[in-house]
Amino acid sequence: MDGHVVRTDAAPKPVGAYPHARRVGGLLFLSGIGPRDPASDDIPGNDYFADGRVRGYDIAEQARAVFANVRAVLEASGARWEDLADVTVYLTDMARDFKAYNAVWAEHFPDPATAPCRTTLGITALPTPIAIELKCIAVIQGGSS
Repeated sequence: MDGHVVRTDAAPKPVGAYPHARRVGGLLFLSGIGPRDPASDDIPGNDYFADGRVRGYDIAEQARAVFANVRAVLEASGARWEDLADVTVYLTDMARDFKAYNAVWAEHFPDPATAPCRTTLGITALPTPIAIELKCIAVIQGGSS
């Protein structure tokens, strides 16, 4: 496959055998990115029972961490926040979390006219005990590989 592969220590390590992103021409495809802390692998906002099961979580805290991780991958790829064109959001509890997530989205994209397109899906689980994951596509201005 053509394209420049992007990996960065500024974002959480992928949980599988895939890069953080791949640049093909002027398009940048980010792999699914969650809220894990890049340095510690901790999940912000999670509260655990003694046996390690998740007792509860703060979706706003996780959403802010996801956006920080997306920004880190964009920057490592030579892209900017403003280059985001399409975002798919995966929430493990749509009914509980959509309103709070949407508020964090508005903090990061206050003007709908310049915000990327977005699709939000409710799913039953993600590979780690996180409540949110983003899949993004950016268009790098003047970019080609």
